[in-house]
Amino acid sequence: MKIRTRLIILFTVTTAIILGLFATVIYLSAKENRQIEFYNLLKKEAITKANLFLNANVDKKILQDIYHNNRKILNEVEVAIYNTHFDLLYHDAVDLDFVKETKPMIDEIYQKGEIEFYQEGWQVIGLQYIYEGKKYIVTAAAYDQYGYSKLNNLLHNSILVFIISILFILVAGIFFSKKAFEPVRAMIAKAKNISATNLDLRLSNNGNKDELSELANTFNEMLNRLESSFDAQKNFVSSISHELRTPLAAIITELELSSNKERTPSEYQTAIKDALNDSKKLVRLSNSLLDLAKASYDPTEIAFKPIRVDEVLLDARQQVQKTNSDFKIDIHFEDEIDNDDQISVNGNEYLLKVAFTNLFENGCKFSTPHRCTVSVRFDSKNITLLFVDKGIGISEHDLLEIFTPFYRGENRTYTYGHGIGLPLTQKIVALHKGEITVASQENKGTTFTIILPHC
Repeated sequence: MKIRTRLIILFTVTTAIILGLFATVIYLSAKENRQIEFYNLLKKEAITKANLFLNANVDKKILQDIYHNNRKILNEVEVAIYNTHFDLLYHDAVDLDFVKETKPMIDEIYQKGEIEFYQEGWQVIGLQYIYEGKKYIVTAAAYDQYGYSKLNNLLHNSILVFIISILFILVAGIFFSKKAFEPVRAMIAKAKNISATNLDLRLSNNGNKDELSELANTFNEMLNRLESSFDAQKNFVSSISHELRTPLAAIITELELSSNKERTPSEYQTAIKDALNDSKKLVRLSNSLLDLAKASYDPTEIAFKPIRVDEVLLDARQQVQKTNSDFKIDIHFEDEIDNDDQISVNGNEYLLKVAFTNLFENGCKFSTPHRCTVSVRFDSKNITLLFVDKGIGISEHDLLEIFTPFYRGENRTYTYGHGIGLPLTQKIVALHKGEITVASQENKGTTFTIILPHC
């Protein structure tokens, strides 16, 4: 069942219940008011006739004639007067005697002072009447035909209005739900046309600050991320193809030239050395791509634990100097370490080691002599690492693109690289909820600052 249909049914049923309760309360209130008003009327008639008979000494025959004459026109109140000994003193119509008073009824009226009850739809009231110090029992009964008629009309009109109201509300619900869901249908139609080939399409926004606008904005933001991911993937594949093609072509060329004709041992050694260097470049590129893929994982899929940053820095320095013996790396601690918590973060040891290794290698590669210095400071919240070199620096234009994957700046002719190291380092720092910034001046050096939160 569609949401629109469910809303229509829910709205109609809820409104029907509210209207039904409202109509029921009105009907029951009218019914109770009719009953109370008619009992009051009976009481007045009983007292009036008792006054006429006992106080005014109106002849019994005259009162009975008035009753019989009025009864032909309307439902006249039937009144009976008794003394406390159950002696009948007056009755409007003994031949009718609808109430048929009994001794226990008279005794109950005498004890309670006043009683009210129904008898086959007739309302009956019995009360005490005191005249000249003597107590009399007066009963009055009548059928409220006019009141019941009004009550039945109210019931029929309420049912009719209820049915008409429900039909009107149902039609209104269908109409307004259709109007309300028009933007949703438009969004669905637009979303069906969006695919991988036209991710530039966006859902229309009505400009209101309602839930549909918020949904459209959220969906558009998701499309922005998807479009960026697709574009990044295309660029990634294109860049990988380019980066892989160059060393592979060089290896193939070297091997083809060596196999075309007989060469001297030294020429073979040179060809093998060149092919080996190109193969090492491929290995470094593959490792960098694998590390970039790891850094792009969902953080929940990466194992984090408390680790000491100083130990990771020492391991990274050892790894860099093992491969490049002429690289000089200094590690300087600005504060004394009193306990492990001061120098620890919640992180992944392998990924942090990759990030520090990239910064060490960059600092040494682009400086002469090949030297990089890292300063370590910490406070109660963060650990701050400053990777400083006195190298060739980075231009202002390249600083804007330095963390873009496969981007090679103006210094690409200075040394070999793939443009993966710094983007990879930025991803790793972000995974550790940290921050990396760079400051550089051409021909003066570069400083990378990493801030990592404690465990």
